[in-house]
Amino acid sequence: MESEPMSVDSTALEPPPLPETGADEPKYGGHTRFELELEFVQALGNPQYLNYLASRKFLTNPAFVAYLDYLQYWTRPPYLKYLTFPTATLKMLELLQQEKFRQDIISPDLANALALEGMKTSVEWHVEG
Repeated sequence: MESEPMSVDSTALEPPPLPETGADEPKYGGHTRFELELEFVQALGNPQYLNYLASRKFLTNPAFVAYLDYLQYWTRPPYLKYLTFPTATLKMLELLQQEKFRQDIISPDLANALALEGMKTSVEWHVEG
């Protein structure tokens, strides 16, 4: 099943207001744009999900690639503090800015290797801590 072309112009978007600002932000399916974008950017930390996106050709869609660039605001304060797993999320967001990685992640072997590396790193961190 091939993905439909996206036509969203994410370059004109400003990051959503922070939750504590109390801004009366519209809801989409009961969630604010902040909540939806936070959930999505954290999902990008999962190599299997990136493989899924690549297999559905999202990572070759210019509008989607522009949206990934827009999501870079999560790499800076004050948004950074809301990430549950910042290391994996930010590393994958950084890698997704590279065309070669967006092409290579379609390989299940690469996705599995990245997932294994992430689990190994997590275990080592807990043993050291």
